[in-house]
Amino acid sequence: MGTSVGHAHGPYTLYDLDAMPDNGRRHELADGWLTELPGDMWHDNAAEVLKTILKNAVRQDGADLHVAGLPQDVTTPAGVRKPDVFVVSRDVARTALESRTRRTYYGPDLLFVAEVVSPRTGSEISDRVTKVNEYAKIGIQHYWIIDLEPRPKVTALELDSGRYRVRHKVKAGDELATEHPFPIGFDPARLSEME
Repeated sequence: MGTSVGHAHGPYTLYDLDAMPDNGRRHELADGWLTELPGDMWHDNAAEVLKTILKNAVRQDGADLHVAGLPQDVTTPAGVRKPDVFVVSRDVARTALESRTRRTYYGPDLLFVAEVVSPRTGSEISDRVTKVNEYAKIGIQHYWIIDLEPRPKVTALELDSGRYRVRHKVKAGDELATEHPFPIGFDPARLSEME
């Protein structure tokens, strides 16, 4: 992680995360270790497209929800995460915005999280395994794993008795239609298009 990190070999702290240089790279802190999050145009575009789809669905539904995501922090028992896309109630978003002492959202406040997988990176295992367990443990009701290769696919997980169960697995060319966490319908192919 370079000399800017306080401890050359970990474990790292929130202070080390805050001391990371602002060079366009993003990091998460989990269980004392810093993980660099890959950010490429394809990944970031998919996250932005999904945010737009969800914002439109929330608006049409009239739900009192707020859609957010990178670069905002979310605190979990493991540390600090930066979900690509997440949904909280408007009250939680308002409180976070008005509070100058809060730097993050709290994991249990999240109603929905989506992670766009970057294949062949350290974050892929985190998105597919570590976060599945971590997010379920803190009670996040809906977790979507977005794959962009070879074609976009959404795996929608829903919390059931403390564990995630696959509710939908939809690939490009098909329609993902769900009522949870609010009515949403779209073809995952849109995640690889410019909005």
